[in-house]
Amino acid sequence: ILHSLTGTMAISEKSVVDATLMAIDEINARGGVLGRKLQPVVADGASSNTRFAAEAERLISTEHVSVVFGCWTSASRRTVKPVFEKHNHLLFYPVQYEGLEESPNIVYTGASPNQQIIPAVKWAFDNLGRSFFLVGSDYVFPRTANEIVKDQIMALKGDILGEEYIPLGGMDVSKAVAGVVGTWPAVILNTINGDTNVAFFSELRRAGIRPQRIPTMSFSIAEDELRALGAESMVGDYACWNYFQSIESAENRDFVAAFKARYGASRVTDDPIEAGYFGVHLWAQAVVAAGTPDVSAVRLAVRDQSMAAPEGIVYIDADNRHTWKTVRIGRVRRDGQFDIVWSTEKPVRPVPYPVYRSRSQWDDLLSGLAQRWGGGWAYPERP
Repeated sequence: ILHSLTGTMAISEKSVVDATLMAIDEINARGGVLGRKLQPVVADGASSNTRFAAEAERLISTEHVSVVFGCWTSASRRTVKPVFEKHNHLLFYPVQYEGLEESPNIVYTGASPNQQIIPAVKWAFDNLGRSFFLVGSDYVFPRTANEIVKDQIMALKGDILGEEYIPLGGMDVSKAVAGVVGTWPAVILNTINGDTNVAFFSELRRAGIRPQRIPTMSFSIAEDELRALGAESMVGDYACWNYFQSIESAENRDFVAAFKARYGASRVTDDPIEAGYFGVHLWAQAVVAAGTPDVSAVRLAVRDQSMAAPEGIVYIDADNRHTWKTVRIGRVRRDGQFDIVWSTEKPVRPVPYPVYRSRSQWDDLLSGLAQRWGGGWAYPERP
């Protein structure tokens, strides 16, 4: 298990570790996999991309793990990707992301752009207004996600009134908030990650911007982050995910009850927590199907695995190892939960590369960003 237990991303990643450990214990309580118990080895990526890469190498080469569940930011995932490909190993990645990637060594259990970003922008355009201000953390996910957003809004004949970025972990949000106040968009599209969100929304409220005046559609704020942000000031803002704790189903009720029983009644579940959880179960199914924990065999067997997850039926696409998922948009409630205001009728096929540009054009965009950041995937690259 490779997640940030410290640093700016710990606000989000610690709970994914909790869900991953819960899934492992559930499997062990049933006798394990192929008659063997699972032994978790937890490593701290410490919100540092270079630390993530070093820990991935250690887990594979020294700890000899069978699989890794981990990463949150796309900067961390893109940094460890060459490690997994070098060793022909396997990473389960549980967070929505910008797409523009396919690796035979990564199973993507979070959303691709057509399962989160693109439907959220279309819904916001149809229901909230046609002018947008973009704010994000300064690394590969927000930068590329907003290129997708700009292509889409141009096609919809909407307006981008401004665009601002804040370094991961940065607390100086004044320029971004001033941009919102100065342009007064219909909607703020937020791709800030980590505890910078606390500073951003606090400053936004001090400037008099509330959801009733200018709503925010967030792509990395869920129930767990609302515990730190304070739901009271967020009521009426929106988020787009594939899972919300408020989903009414037997599978979700059992999942939420088990999580709260293990970690406390005040704890909440959310989309990355749930995706981290079901990823462990899908991997275990693949091991059983392969008849061996051998990584090469499991990488083949994981294709087409499916299950009734808390969010609904999910299954791995055989071609790109992304997950078919239902898309949902939620509005923040006073109790820190979401009212689901829109959803697709069934799981949506994952399309990692949006159709607005060719694959080579998207690859050129990524190459340009990496070159700008000295070969890394964030600015400033953390040691």
